[in-house]
Amino acid sequence: METNKEAKLLRIFISNTDKFKNNTLYEMVVYAAKRYGLAGATVLKGQMGYGSSSVVRSVKFWEITEKLPVVIEIIDEAEKIDKFTEIILPWFKKLRYGCLITVENTTILLYKKGDKKSFFSF
Repeated sequence: METNKEAKLLRIFISNTDKFKNNTLYEMVVYAAKRYGLAGATVLKGQMGYGSSSVVRSVKFWEITEKLPVVIEIIDEAEKIDKFTEIILPWFKKLRYGCLITVENTTILLYKKGDKKSFFSF
C-alpha cells in the first residue's frame, strides 16, 4: 500500500460474545481479512457501550465474562474494502444480534512494514 493514497476504513461494531457458525465473530472477520489479503485489522474491546438493544454494558472487575462492545477496524485500498464488504455483509445479515457497519474515506499518511525479527537474532 502506498503512502498518501486514498483508502477506506471499514468499521464493524459488534459484541465480544457474538458468534457465527459456532465461532467468535470478530475472529472470523479478522481471519477472513487476512485470507483476502487486506493490509491489516485491529479489534478494539470497549469499556462501555450500548447499541440497538439499549442495554448499557460496562466492565466490572468481578465480571470477567461480561458481554462488551467490540470494534473491528480494517483499512486498505478502496477497491479491496469494497470487495471484502460484499463478502462479509451476508454473514451479518444472518446474525440474530444487532450490529453496525460503517465505511469512510481516509488517507494513508504512512504504511511502514516492520522487519520480522528472527527468534535467534542478537
